[in-house]
Amino acid sequence: MIVKRMKATFGKLQNETLELEGGLNLIQAPNEGGKSTWSAFLRAMLYGIPTKERDRQGFIAEKNRYQPWSGAVMEGEMEVEWHGRSLTIRRGQLKNTPFGRCEVVDTDSGEVLPGFTAENVGEMLLGVPREVFERSAFVGQGSTPVDSSPALEKRIAALISSGEEDVSYSQVERQLRDWLNRRKHNKTGLIPRLEEELSGLEVQLERQSRAHRAAQEASQTLEELREEQALLVREKACHKARAEAERRTAWDQAQGELAAARAEEDKLRWELTRNGPTPEREILRRTQEELSCLRTIEQGVKQAKLRHEQAVQALDEVRKEEDDALFDGLTPDEAWEQASEDVREAEIEPAAFGGKLAIGVALMLLGVAAGLVGALVTPLLFVAAAVLLVAGVVLLSKGMRIRREGAEMLDRQAEILEHYGVEEPDEILDRARDYRAHWERRREAVRDCEAAEQAQLDQIKERDVLRERILTLVQSFAPGVKDAFTLSAAISKALFLQEKLEQAVQRRQDLEKLAQRLPAPQGDEEIPEGMEDLEPRYDATYTGARLSAVEGEIQRLSGVLATARGELNTLGDPALAQSRRESAQEELERRQAEYQAIQLALESLSTANQSLQGRFAPALNQKAGALLERLTGGAYQTVALTREFDAMAGREEEVLPHRALTLSRGTMDQLYLAVRLAVCELALPSEESIPLVLDDALANFDDHRMELALEILQELAGERQILLFTCHSRESAHLAKACGVHRVTLTQKEVAAHAGA
Repeated sequence: MIVKRMKATFGKLQNETLELEGGLNLIQAPNEGGKSTWSAFLRAMLYGIPTKERDRQGFIAEKNRYQPWSGAVMEGEMEVEWHGRSLTIRRGQLKNTPFGRCEVVDTDSGEVLPGFTAENVGEMLLGVPREVFERSAFVGQGSTPVDSSPALEKRIAALISSGEEDVSYSQVERQLRDWLNRRKHNKTGLIPRLEEELSGLEVQLERQSRAHRAAQEASQTLEELREEQALLVREKACHKARAEAERRTAWDQAQGELAAARAEEDKLRWELTRNGPTPEREILRRTQEELSCLRTIEQGVKQAKLRHEQAVQALDEVRKEEDDALFDGLTPDEAWEQASEDVREAEIEPAAFGGKLAIGVALMLLGVAAGLVGALVTPLLFVAAAVLLVAGVVLLSKGMRIRREGAEMLDRQAEILEHYGVEEPDEILDRARDYRAHWERRREAVRDCEAAEQAQLDQIKERDVLRERILTLVQSFAPGVKDAFTLSAAISKALFLQEKLEQAVQRRQDLEKLAQRLPAPQGDEEIPEGMEDLEPRYDATYTGARLSAVEGEIQRLSGVLATARGELNTLGDPALAQSRRESAQEELERRQAEYQAIQLALESLSTANQSLQGRFAPALNQKAGALLERLTGGAYQTVALTREFDAMAGREEEVLPHRALTLSRGTMDQLYLAVRLAVCELALPSEESIPLVLDDALANFDDHRMELALEILQELAGERQILLFTCHSRESAHLAKACGVHRVTLTQKEVAAHAGA
């Protein structure tokens, strides 16, 4: 597949278009120029946006990260060449799902192609799922290292076994471990449950014998407790009669205190509302804070007035300074332009004239001499003498003119220096700089004065508005207030009265609750007949508590007796319980045998996986090693990969390879780029020709290794389309004379313009 054109409203990209070609595409852009956004857009057009991702610390989900900056709906279009056909992929919003709407159409006919959905577009066109594409042909910014996934495991397994991509070691291992946990996982497995059931059956047999003993003990204790209960009931009645008299006294006292509390509440309420309703406490407290703020604003008004006076004084001082009369009425830029023009004119050197005068005189003398000789010897010499004489006259005339112009220029330069009152041309620019500095000081002083005056007016307005609001509020319940002192006193008094009123209301409510809890006396309580000589053994509280405890114990033992008798009736035949115990024991032994079999299967699976990896790893390591040797210029020759795709680089003369984390950042990127290119060649379907996307993958390469990497990419460009995004110009410079390289340059200014449109 070849990507020919992309049009995106995606993140910072606002309706932007990127034209591409087959082979190697070099897309150069500065930082923040949209490279990573275009890479993510290509992936999103193929595989959509993961909607289950959520923002977390240090990570922004794609659906939020690439929301268009302009506020528009996320949408895009990508034209590709696939199996000789030109297709157009379009994605847009589907309800609340970004890029959830998708259609694939034939670019030439506009016909919608069946079978493509938002979920399967990438896999239909590239032949691999998202997980494989991201771990092979898609190298995002800072994401050169490769990690493992079930989808990539299936792909690798298919290459070295049956060719079917439905087998993953990690998935089969997870299934076996699920079965293992189902049989024995804490208290939820089958084996623990059977063990628990066996324990329960043994307990059931034990309970039958205990129930019989509990029934006998409960019957004997109940008889003794019922006798104690009867005596305690008589003692409680005696306590009740004696307490009634005390209750009447307490009731009378509570009624008197309640009447006094109501009178106090009415008095405070009248005092609080006699001049009008008082606002709520929160309003009064807020007004009190505003009053304090008013004092602060008053100080601010004074300070603003002082700052304004200082600004006016500063402006007057600046205005006293005289402007340079040479630039009167000009802006600083106009003054600088005038001074610069005069400096250029004053620095022009007059043209040389002495050489032309000397040559002219010499030619004239030579012509006269030749004429004299020609008159005596031959007429031809007379003609040459005439020519020399004319040339001498012309040069002499031109030299005289240059001398005159030079003199005029020197006079003009002297006039300019005299006009500015300086001796050197550079001093003219100093006059212009001084003029600009004075002009700026005066403009800054005017701005400061205007700002100070506006600040003073704002402070006065804020003070007047706040004072009027506070005065209006307080005069509604205290008409006599006028100044800040009386305002504060009125608010404090109102808050004090409100607090006292709340306390009075709370006291009245408490006394009402107390009066309600105290029942009104019904008359004199007499000691029941036959109890006159009865002296209770305990006080009233303990008598009641003991009676409750005895009754509770009677109830408990009655329940124990009923439970014991019920257990004896419901536990059933002990022979049946014994039979069930034997069956559970057999089931437990069977489940334990299954558990051991699954453990053996896990061990066998691990052995098979190691064998499978041993068949694939050499080919991948060999291919990655060859690429790494080229990328590093022969510095490293071998690569070793673990199942988790942790890579190590080695040299032929060394015994142990180097782990990726021990290498420099550039060498580590070269190591993992070699692994990715090897995975692309071995694991991706050759018939689909999946594009290779590299986002700043060469950023950490030095210039020499960058050139080596570009040579490899140029070779690979003959087999698949390559999109190399870079923020440097060195790649473009190296490929300046290379054939078959499509160059695209994105400037930050263009991207910013599109983003702000």
